[in-house]
Amino acid sequence: MAPHIVEDSRLLLAVLAPLVGAGLVMATGKKPNLREACSFIAAATLFGLVFSMISAVSAGQTLHFTLFQLLPGLSFSLRADALSMVFAVAASFLWVLTVFYAAGYMRGLEEHAQTRFNTCFALALFGAIGCAFSDNLLTLYLFYEIVSVTTYPLVAHHQDDEGYEGAKKYMVYLTTTAKGLILPAMVLIYVLSGTLDFAGNAHTGIIPAGVHNGLITILYICCILGFAKNGIMPLHNWLPSAMVAPTPVSALLHAVAVVKVGVFSTVRVMLYIFGVDLMDKLHLGLPTALFVSITILVGSVIALSKDNLKARLAYSTVSQLSYVILGVALLSPIGVSGGLFHIAAHAFSKITLFFCAGAIYVTTHKKNISEMGGLGRQMPWTFAAFALAALSMIGVPPVAGFTSKLYMLVGSLDAGSYVILAVLIGSSLLNAAYFAPVVYHAFFGKPPAPSAAPAEAHHSHGHGHSHEHAHPEHHGEASLAMLIPLCITAVLSVAIGVYPDFFMQFASAVLP
Repeated sequence: MAPHIVEDSRLLLAVLAPLVGAGLVMATGKKPNLREACSFIAAATLFGLVFSMISAVSAGQTLHFTLFQLLPGLSFSLRADALSMVFAVAASFLWVLTVFYAAGYMRGLEEHAQTRFNTCFALALFGAIGCAFSDNLLTLYLFYEIVSVTTYPLVAHHQDDEGYEGAKKYMVYLTTTAKGLILPAMVLIYVLSGTLDFAGNAHTGIIPAGVHNGLITILYICCILGFAKNGIMPLHNWLPSAMVAPTPVSALLHAVAVVKVGVFSTVRVMLYIFGVDLMDKLHLGLPTALFVSITILVGSVIALSKDNLKARLAYSTVSQLSYVILGVALLSPIGVSGGLFHIAAHAFSKITLFFCAGAIYVTTHKKNISEMGGLGRQMPWTFAAFALAALSMIGVPPVAGFTSKLYMLVGSLDAGSYVILAVLIGSSLLNAAYFAPVVYHAFFGKPPAPSAAPAEAHHSHGHGHSHEHAHPEHHGEASLAMLIPLCITAVLSVAIGVYPDFFMQFASAVLP
């Protein structure tokens, strides 16, 4: 059934909202309260516009808007369909909460360059929403590159050696793969197909009959590896390196925007350039699922070895992202639904975990799990939120991650692959192995013996200035600006699991 296509200028307004927001943030930089208000208004406007499209897309319409055409089949145009909405709703809603959280975090640490930080944040969302609403591979590629460039200053925020090194690795990995693999593949696809527009449905794709199977496979591999923001090993190393950024950056960009742009772009190309029928015919599905399974398992094992909380969460992200691709690679409606649902499930849960890590750091200046003994008794709300989100990552019912994993388990049985089934079960056990000790240690562990030296090291590490003050024995919760967003996202990660219908209606509409 061909989708009902409707021209709609709200798509352009949605993409422009964060861009205008970035301009307003720059203009009001001297007045922090006004600057943060502009960030919030831009985020709320974007979410409002995305929210207003939900009913039309739910009713089976595809919204469309063309800015200009370069050549036949080569235009700069936008679309909102079921797949767009999974990503756009999660990213735009979470930006609203992150604006408050970031204000609490950046002011709590008296960070420098807050105007630049907020400006680049809005620009990154401009790129992410552009990716969500891209109608073709050219538009997707341009917005994908915008995300890379605008997040560089965020990763390098502290302007120290570690920050510049992390940001350099970030840029080298992401731009060389995009230019070296996606660009040539894009040119070849255009030459073969005469268009870069995404297909009307996920079954057909746009590759014409008669193209050599080997060539299609090469193009497919270029696309899977070229979108390196998806964190697939061995091209994942930029992601842990980017953890030198302030926690709000890690939270939104490495739980929602940047990495989700990577997996979203990957599955968009898998489904709407190649199509399920062609992938099935060339037997590309199961090998893809097995290939990303390595990332799922190895990422989890590395996470297990990390004492630094953000590093553990970073490797958890590397592992969890590949679930999305694995689900889609199963090529069955239930597997694809599970994979796409995981975009939202992971977004809400992982942003909660990063929010908690940031709240712990601002309040206690502790980064390592081994130093967090007994902190759960002093920061019960923060660690309770962490525990809920961790349950989602593990896949415990009824939290969000359980729903996506359940669908993928059924999908792997549909595909007749017991190896994938074992990967899903084994990785969930590994998830439990690296999350449970954090929560247990926080609530039941002994507080470390007080010592001045580590406290001072943590105060001055990675920031443009030091936070020297007496290191109190007892810590309370972080400020409400940080605590309220992390409690909201924790509750929502449970709500999405209990009531998965909202995101599932879009995820299951992609491959009916």
